[in-house]
Amino acid sequence: MDKRKYSLAEALEGISDGAVVMIGGFGAVGQPDALVDALAEIGPRDLTVIANNAGWSRETGIPRLMDLGLVRKIICSFPKGSEVFKSLYLAGKIELEIVPQGTLAERIRCAGAGIPAFYTATAAGTQLEKGKETREFDGRRYVMERALPADVALIEAWAGDRWGNLSYQGSGRNFNPVMATAAKLTICQVHELLDAPLDPNAIVTPGIFVNRIVQVKADSDRLIAAQRLA
Repeated sequence: MDKRKYSLAEALEGISDGAVVMIGGFGAVGQPDALVDALAEIGPRDLTVIANNAGWSRETGIPRLMDLGLVRKIICSFPKGSEVFKSLYLAGKIELEIVPQGTLAERIRCAGAGIPAFYTATAAGTQLEKGKETREFDGRRYVMERALPADVALIEAWAGDRWGNLSYQGSGRNFNPVMATAAKLTICQVHELLDAPLDPNAIVTPGIFVNRIVQVKADSDRLIAAQRLA
């Protein structure tokens, strides 16, 4: 029942070439950069990354993975802002699947809930419905979207306990809880790692969804300020 790991390498053990990897966060807030940077050092190749965005600075996070040639495809809502992604995409060296943000969240949630697909009016009548099943309900056109599971979810929480229960701080919550439910292997970095159980009323992600947890200390004041501004 003790899910604590004592190094990033230990937490990431077993991630192989070709893995589908979810990465939590909304912009830079709540993004598990320590885990992502450690994954870049380990170097599994041919990855499919599922995230809200494609990142910004090439020195850290998702752009670091792309810059090292480790990412075959990215599934996200906002690829703009990353010069690394832009150069790779224009050169035909990376695949892109754009998914509207609400649809992305629901596809991930459905994967965690065991729901194979759902219908949404988002993207109906646009290029994003190409190749997808459509149906009409009550006179309105809907697009069928499939659930989006992953092999691995890399997420960040504010606090966790040895059983893997997690709580979040402000907008650092974002995609992290839903991604925790949708992967075969969920790995979380936390700022506070407790020996005692978290207060049950503070738990957002139950430990049943978390396989490994590792503490990554950071500038708490800076992180809290960033989450309040996001």
